Amino acid sequence: MTDLGVKGSGSLSISPRTMDWDRLRIFYIVVAARSFTSAGRLLDLSQSAISRQIAGLEKELKVALFHRHAKGLVLTEPGEDLYRTVSEMAERMAVGLMSINECREAPRGPLKITTSLAFGSAWLTSRVNRFHTMFPDITISLILVDNLELDLFLRQADVAIRFAPQTQPNLIQRRLMSIQYHVFASKEYLEKRGVPKTAKDLDQHDIIVYGDDLPTQFSNLDWLLEAGAARRREPALRVNSIYGIFRAVLSGLGIAALPYYVVEEAPSLVEILPELEGPRMDAYLVYPEELRHSRRIDAVRDFLLEEVREEAKAMRLKREANALLAADAASITAGAPAG
Repeated sequence: MTDLGVKGSGSLSISPRTMDWDRLRIFYIVVAARSFTSAGRLLDLSQSAISRQIAGLEKELKVALFHRHAKGLVLTEPGEDLYRTVSEMAERMAVGLMSINECREAPRGPLKITTSLAFGSAWLTSRVNRFHTMFPDITISLILVDNLELDLFLRQADVAIRFAPQTQPNLIQRRLMSIQYHVFASKEYLEKRGVPKTAKDLDQHDIIVYGDDLPTQFSNLDWLLEAGAARRREPALRVNSIYGIFRAVLSGLGIAALPYYVVEEAPSLVEILPELEGPRMDAYLVYPEELRHSRRIDAVRDFLLEEVREEAKAMRLKREANALLAADAASITAGAPAG
Protein backbone atom coordinates (compact mmCIF):
# COMPACT_ATOMS: atom_id res chain seq x y z
CA MET A 1 0.00 0.00 0.00
CA THR A 2 1.27 3.51 -0.83
CA ASP A 3 1.76 5.76 2.16
CA LEU A 4 1.46 9.52 2.20
CA GLY A 5 4.66 10.95 3.64
CA VAL A 6 5.28 14.60 4.54
CA LYS A 7 8.61 15.99 5.67
CA GLY A 8 8.60 17.39 9.18
CA SER A 9 10.55 17.47 12.40
CA GLY A 10 10.23 13.70 12.72
CA SER A 11 9.44 10.78 10.48
CA LEU A 12 5.78 10.46 9.60
CA SER A 13 3.86 7.98 7.51
CA ILE A 14 0.10 8.37 7.16
CA SER A 15 -1.84 5.42 5.85
CA PRO A 16 -4.46 6.15 3.16
CA ARG A 17 -6.89 4.11 5.25
CA THR A 18 -6.76 6.63 8.10
CA MET A 19 -6.17 9.82 6.09
CA ASP A 20 -8.99 12.37 6.06
CA TRP A 21 -9.39 12.82 2.30
CA ASP A 22 -11.88 15.66 2.66
CA ARG A 23 -9.24 17.71 4.47
CA LEU A 24 -6.81 17.09 1.58
CA ARG A 25 -9.43 18.36 -0.86
CA ILE A 26 -9.92 21.51 1.23
CA PHE A 27 -6.13 21.99 1.48
CA TYR A 28 -5.82 21.71 -2.30
CA ILE A 29 -8.51 24.34 -2.88
CA VAL A 30 -7.06 26.68 -0.23
CA VAL A 31 -3.69 26.65 -2.02
CA ALA A 32 -5.37 27.32 -5.37
CA ALA A 33 -7.55 30.10 -3.88
CA ARG A 34 -4.65 31.56 -1.83
CA SER A 35 -6.82 32.38 1.17
CA PHE A 36 -9.27 30.79 3.59
CA THR A 37 -11.93 33.34 2.64
CA SER A 38 -11.75 32.64 -1.11
CA ALA A 39 -11.67 28.88 -0.51
CA GLY A 40 -14.72 29.19 1.73
CA ARG A 41 -16.65 30.89 -1.06
CA LEU A 42 -15.70 28.13 -3.51
CA LEU A 43 -16.69 25.38 -1.04
CA ASP A 44 -19.68 27.21 0.47
CA LEU A 45 -18.09 27.02 3.91
CA SER A 46 -17.28 29.72 6.45
CA GLN A 47 -13.74 30.98 6.89
CA SER A 48 -13.65 29.55 10.40
CA ALA A 49 -14.73 26.12 9.13
CA ILE A 50 -11.93 26.17 6.54
CA SER A 51 -9.44 27.26 9.20
CA ARG A 52 -10.48 24.41 11.51
CA GLN A 53 -10.06 21.83 8.73
CA ILE A 54 -6.55 23.06 7.89
CA ALA A 55 -5.62 23.16 11.58
CA GLY A 56 -6.88 19.58 11.94
CA LEU A 57 -4.80 18.49 8.93
CA GLU A 58 -1.68 20.14 10.36
CA LYS A 59 -2.30 18.43 13.70
CA GLU A 60 -2.73 15.07 11.97
CA LEU A 61 0.49 15.50 9.98
CA LYS A 62 2.38 17.17 12.88
CA VAL A 63 3.71 19.93 10.60
CA ALA A 64 2.78 23.50 9.71
CA LEU A 65 1.54 23.69 6.13
CA PHE A 66 1.24 27.47 5.79
CA HIS A 67 2.97 30.63 6.91
CA ARG A 68 0.21 33.09 7.82
CA HIS A 69 0.96 36.60 6.54
CA ALA A 70 -1.13 39.74 6.36
CA LYS A 71 -0.96 39.54 2.56
CA GLY A 72 -2.11 35.92 2.45
CA LEU A 73 -0.93 32.34 2.84
CA VAL A 74 2.50 31.00 1.87
CA LEU A 75 3.24 27.28 1.82
CA THR A 76 5.92 25.91 4.09
CA GLU A 77 8.36 23.34 2.70
CA PRO A 78 6.21 20.43 4.01
CA GLY A 79 3.19 22.24 2.59
CA GLU A 80 4.83 22.35 -0.84
CA ASP A 81 5.62 18.63 -0.61
CA LEU A 82 2.02 17.84 0.27
CA TYR A 83 0.64 20.09 -2.46
CA ARG A 84 2.75 18.36 -5.12
CA THR A 85 1.46 14.99 -3.95
CA VAL A 86 -2.18 16.11 -3.83
CA SER A 87 -1.84 17.76 -7.26
CA GLU A 88 -0.60 14.49 -8.75
CA MET A 89 -3.55 12.70 -7.13
CA ALA A 90 -5.94 15.28 -8.60
CA GLU A 91 -4.45 14.87 -12.08
CA ARG A 92 -4.75 11.09 -11.91
CA MET A 93 -8.32 11.43 -10.67
CA ALA A 94 -9.10 13.69 -13.63
CA VAL A 95 -7.66 11.09 -16.03
CA GLY A 96 -9.70 8.36 -14.36
CA LEU A 97 -12.94 10.36 -14.51
CA MET A 98 -12.26 11.20 -18.16
CA SER A 99 -11.83 7.50 -18.93
CA ILE A 100 -15.09 6.70 -17.15
CA ASN A 101 -16.93 9.41 -19.08
CA GLU A 102 -15.47 8.19 -22.36
CA CYS A 103 -16.87 4.73 -21.71
CA ARG A 104 -20.35 6.24 -21.74
CA GLU A 105 -20.00 8.80 -24.52
CA ALA A 106 -18.87 9.23 -28.11
CA PRO A 107 -15.18 10.19 -28.44
CA ARG A 108 -14.72 13.81 -27.46
CA GLY A 109 -12.23 16.22 -25.94
CA PRO A 110 -8.66 17.35 -26.62
CA LEU A 111 -6.06 15.01 -28.10
CA LYS A 112 -2.39 15.97 -28.36
CA ILE A 113 -0.29 14.03 -30.91
CA THR A 114 3.46 14.46 -31.23
CA THR A 115 5.81 13.26 -33.96
CA SER A 116 8.69 14.51 -36.11
CA LEU A 117 8.39 17.72 -38.10
CA ALA A 118 8.68 16.03 -41.51
CA PHE A 119 6.28 13.15 -40.83
CA GLY A 120 3.78 15.39 -39.09
CA SER A 121 3.86 18.09 -41.79
CA ALA A 122 3.80 15.79 -44.83
CA TRP A 123 1.83 12.68 -43.79
CA LEU A 124 -0.15 13.31 -40.64
CA THR A 125 -1.42 16.84 -41.22
CA SER A 126 -2.93 15.93 -44.60
CA ARG A 127 -5.11 13.32 -42.87
CA VAL A 128 -6.43 15.47 -40.02
CA ASN A 129 -9.32 16.76 -42.15
CA ARG A 130 -10.73 13.24 -42.63
CA PHE A 131 -10.30 12.50 -38.94
CA HIS A 132 -12.08 15.73 -38.00
CA THR A 133 -14.96 14.86 -40.31
CA MET A 134 -15.34 11.46 -38.60
CA PHE A 135 -14.81 12.73 -35.04
CA PRO A 136 -15.83 16.40 -34.90
CA ASP A 137 -15.91 16.43 -31.08
CA ILE A 138 -12.20 15.54 -30.77
CA THR A 139 -9.93 18.58 -30.85
CA ILE A 140 -6.53 17.67 -32.30
CA SER A 141 -3.30 19.44 -31.37
CA LEU A 142 -0.20 18.43 -33.35
CA ILE A 143 3.15 18.98 -31.63
CA LEU A 144 5.87 18.55 -34.25
CA VAL A 145 9.43 18.44 -32.93
CA ASP A 146 12.76 17.02 -34.04
CA ASN A 147 15.55 15.83 -31.74
CA LEU A 148 13.21 15.88 -28.72
CA GLU A 149 10.72 13.34 -27.40
CA LEU A 150 7.89 14.74 -25.31
CA ASP A 151 7.13 12.90 -22.06
CA LEU A 152 3.86 10.99 -22.40
CA PHE A 153 3.77 10.24 -18.66
CA LEU A 154 3.84 13.98 -17.88
CA ARG A 155 0.96 14.38 -20.38
CA GLN A 156 3.03 16.65 -22.63
CA ALA A 157 1.23 14.66 -25.33
CA ASP A 158 -1.35 11.87 -25.34
CA VAL A 159 -0.09 9.95 -28.37
CA ALA A 160 3.28 9.82 -30.13
CA ILE A 161 4.37 8.47 -33.50
CA ARG A 162 7.98 7.39 -33.05
CA PHE A 163 10.51 5.69 -35.28
CA ALA A 164 12.08 3.13 -32.97
CA PRO A 165 10.65 0.54 -30.55
CA GLN A 166 10.02 2.05 -27.12
CA THR A 167 11.60 0.42 -24.07
CA GLN A 168 9.89 2.37 -21.29
CA PRO A 169 7.47 0.33 -19.15
CA ASN A 170 3.76 1.18 -19.06
CA LEU A 171 3.70 2.27 -22.70
CA ILE A 172 1.51 0.62 -25.34
CA GLN A 173 2.93 0.63 -28.85
CA ARG A 174 1.51 -0.52 -32.18
CA ARG A 175 3.57 -0.80 -35.35
CA LEU A 176 2.04 1.71 -37.74
CA MET A 177 4.05 1.34 -40.94
CA SER A 178 7.43 0.63 -42.46
CA ILE A 179 9.22 3.59 -44.06
CA GLN A 180 11.89 3.20 -46.73
CA TYR A 181 14.02 5.87 -48.38
CA HIS A 182 14.18 6.27 -52.19
CA VAL A 183 16.21 8.52 -54.49
CA PHE A 184 14.57 11.68 -55.87
CA ALA A 185 15.45 14.73 -57.92
CA SER A 186 13.40 17.53 -59.45
CA LYS A 187 12.51 17.53 -63.16
CA GLU A 188 14.33 20.86 -63.46
CA TYR A 189 17.54 19.39 -62.04
CA LEU A 190 17.41 16.28 -64.26
CA GLU A 191 16.81 18.37 -67.40
CA LYS A 192 19.89 20.43 -66.55
CA ARG A 193 22.25 17.71 -65.26
CA GLY A 194 20.93 14.52 -66.85
CA VAL A 195 19.48 11.36 -65.32
CA PRO A 196 21.97 9.06 -63.55
CA LYS A 197 21.67 5.52 -64.92
CA THR A 198 23.69 3.76 -62.22
CA ALA A 199 24.67 4.44 -58.63
CA LYS A 200 28.22 5.19 -59.81
CA ASP A 201 26.86 8.04 -61.94
CA LEU A 202 26.03 9.87 -58.71
CA ASP A 203 29.71 10.85 -58.60
CA GLN A 204 28.85 13.46 -61.24
CA HIS A 205 25.87 14.90 -59.35
CA ASP A 206 25.11 17.15 -56.39
CA ILE A 207 24.00 15.12 -53.37
CA ILE A 208 21.98 16.51 -50.45
CA VAL A 209 22.24 14.64 -47.13
CA TYR A 210 21.21 14.94 -43.52
CA GLY A 211 24.69 15.44 -42.11
CA ASP A 212 26.48 14.36 -38.99
CA ASP A 213 23.91 15.43 -36.38
CA LEU A 214 21.59 12.46 -36.86
CA PRO A 215 18.69 11.86 -34.43
CA THR A 216 19.32 8.79 -32.29
CA GLN A 217 16.43 6.83 -33.82
CA PHE A 218 17.85 7.11 -37.34
CA SER A 219 20.94 5.53 -38.85
CA ASN A 220 22.69 5.66 -42.21
CA LEU A 221 20.53 8.43 -43.67
CA ASP A 222 23.60 9.60 -45.60
CA TRP A 223 23.93 6.32 -47.53
CA LEU A 224 23.89 8.11 -50.91
CA LEU A 225 27.38 9.39 -50.20
CA GLU A 226 28.67 5.81 -50.50
CA ALA A 227 26.20 4.02 -52.80
CA GLY A 228 28.18 2.76 -55.83
CA ALA A 229 31.11 5.02 -54.98
CA ALA A 230 34.80 4.04 -54.94
CA ARG A 231 35.28 6.62 -52.21
CA ARG A 232 32.86 8.62 -50.10
CA ARG A 233 31.34 11.57 -51.94
CA GLU A 234 31.29 15.14 -50.65
CA PRO A 235 27.72 16.47 -50.36
CA ALA A 236 26.58 19.69 -51.99
CA LEU A 237 24.48 20.46 -48.91
CA ARG A 238 23.89 19.13 -45.40
CA VAL A 239 20.52 19.84 -43.76
CA ASN A 240 19.59 18.49 -40.33
CA SER A 241 15.92 18.13 -41.27
CA ILE A 242 14.15 15.71 -43.60
CA TYR A 243 11.72 18.46 -44.52
CA GLY A 244 14.66 20.79 -45.23
CA ILE A 245 16.18 18.17 -47.56
CA PHE A 246 12.83 17.88 -49.36
CA ARG A 247 12.67 21.65 -49.89
CA ALA A 248 16.24 21.68 -51.22
CA VAL A 249 15.47 18.90 -53.72
CA LEU A 250 12.26 20.65 -54.73
CA SER A 251 14.26 23.82 -55.49
CA GLY A 252 16.43 21.90 -58.00
CA LEU A 253 19.59 21.94 -55.90
CA GLY A 254 20.40 18.24 -56.21
CA ILE A 255 19.58 14.59 -55.53
CA ALA A 256 18.59 13.14 -52.15
CA ALA A 257 17.07 10.12 -50.45
CA LEU A 258 13.54 10.76 -49.18
CA PRO A 259 10.61 8.66 -47.95
CA TYR A 260 7.51 8.47 -50.13
CA TYR A 261 5.35 10.25 -47.57
CA VAL A 262 7.36 13.46 -48.03
CA VAL A 263 7.09 13.57 -51.83
CA GLU A 264 3.59 12.19 -52.39
CA GLU A 265 2.19 15.68 -53.08
CA ALA A 266 5.17 16.97 -55.10
CA PRO A 267 4.59 15.97 -58.76
CA SER A 268 7.69 17.88 -59.86
CA LEU A 269 9.93 15.34 -58.11
CA VAL A 270 10.99 12.19 -59.96
CA GLU A 271 12.16 8.92 -58.47
CA ILE A 272 15.46 7.75 -59.98
CA LEU A 273 17.60 4.63 -59.55
CA PRO A 274 14.68 2.59 -58.14
CA GLU A 275 16.95 -0.42 -57.72
CA LEU A 276 18.78 1.39 -54.90
CA GLU A 277 17.28 0.46 -51.53
CA GLY A 278 17.75 3.00 -48.80
CA PRO A 279 17.43 2.48 -45.05
CA ARG A 280 14.15 1.17 -43.69
CA MET A 281 12.59 2.02 -40.34
CA ASP A 282 9.33 1.27 -38.61
CA ALA A 283 6.94 3.88 -37.23
CA TYR A 284 5.11 3.09 -33.98
CA LEU A 285 1.97 4.55 -32.45
CA VAL A 286 2.71 4.96 -28.73
CA TYR A 287 0.53 5.99 -25.77
CA PRO A 288 0.51 5.49 -21.98
CA GLU A 289 -1.11 2.34 -20.63
CA GLU A 290 -3.38 4.44 -18.44
CA LEU A 291 -5.11 5.70 -21.61
CA ARG A 292 -5.77 2.23 -23.02
CA HIS A 293 -9.53 2.56 -22.42
CA SER A 294 -9.78 6.08 -23.84
CA ARG A 295 -12.19 6.36 -26.74
CA ARG A 296 -10.16 9.23 -28.14
CA ILE A 297 -7.13 6.94 -28.29
CA ASP A 298 -9.20 4.14 -29.83
CA ALA A 299 -10.49 6.56 -32.46
CA VAL A 300 -7.09 7.91 -33.55
CA ARG A 301 -5.42 4.47 -33.42
CA ASP A 302 -8.06 2.77 -35.57
CA PHE A 303 -8.20 5.72 -37.97
CA LEU A 304 -4.42 5.80 -38.55
CA LEU A 305 -4.16 2.04 -38.99
CA GLU A 306 -6.96 2.14 -41.57
CA GLU A 307 -5.23 5.03 -43.37
CA VAL A 308 -2.05 2.97 -43.58
CA ARG A 309 -3.95 -0.06 -44.91
CA GLU A 310 -5.65 2.02 -47.60
CA GLU A 311 -2.36 3.64 -48.56
CA ALA A 312 -0.64 0.24 -48.87
CA LYS A 313 -3.51 -1.01 -51.04
CA ALA A 314 -3.26 2.05 -53.33
CA MET A 315 0.52 1.62 -53.66
CA ARG A 316 0.08 -2.06 -54.56
CA LEU A 317 -2.47 -1.23 -57.26
CA LYS A 318 -0.19 1.50 -58.61
CA ARG A 319 2.74 -0.91 -58.86
CA GLU A 320 0.57 -3.50 -60.62
CA ALA A 321 -0.67 -0.87 -63.09
CA ASN A 322 2.87 0.29 -63.82
CA ALA A 323 3.99 -3.30 -64.35
CA LEU A 324 1.15 -3.86 -66.87
CA LEU A 325 2.01 -0.66 -68.72
CA ALA A 326 5.67 -1.69 -68.89
CA ALA A 327 4.71 -5.14 -70.19
CA ASP A 328 2.43 -3.60 -72.83
CA ALA A 329 5.19 -1.22 -73.93
CA ALA A 330 7.69 -4.09 -74.20
CA SER A 331 5.23 -6.15 -76.20
CA ILE A 332 4.55 -3.27 -78.65
CA THR A 333 8.29 -2.69 -79.07
CA ALA A 334 8.93 -6.40 -79.71
CA GLY A 335 6.14 -6.58 -82.29
CA ALA A 336 7.14 -3.48 -84.22
CA PRO A 337 8.65 -4.14 -87.70
CA ALA A 338 12.35 -3.55 -88.03
CA GLY A 339 13.13 -0.27 -89.74
